[in-house]
Amino acid sequence: MVYIHSWQAYQDAAEALYESSPNNTRYCVKWKSSEGKLVLKITDDTRCIKFKTYSSIFLNRFEALNLSLMQKMQNRRPEPPVHAPVSLQAQGHAATTSTDMQGDDAGAHPAPSAAPSVTPAATAAAGGVKKKKGKKKK
Repeated sequence: MVYIHSWQAYQDAAEALYESSPNNTRYCVKWKSSEGKLVLKITDDTRCIKFKTYSSIFLNRFEALNLSLMQKMQNRRPEPPVHAPVSLQAQGHAATTSTDMQGDDAGAHPAPSAAPSVTPAATAAAGGVKKKKGKKKK
């Protein structure tokens, strides 16, 4: 097992290892919260490459590596972002400004209201934590 200390070198080596033998390659992620340690391991039973860090800076890079490996495992390429044509955006903008200027259509677009009040039960149902009531002192 070889620990690689440079992230870029690890990422390049991990992707190359997967590309060389995709059917035998395994990828393992270990997180020890008590130590704040992240260990990444990729192996194909003949070579094993590891990366260890205590820094949270590598989380975005770790996500990018996971995304890259998942796309390769699914045999997909990243999809380019879809943009609306400029002519449709201009037409949509013109349509909203013309209806906003009409006085009789003012009731069709309600004004934004204040945020609804949140009850403790709704907070708990949404994953929040209820506050515990303290015991009365004698």
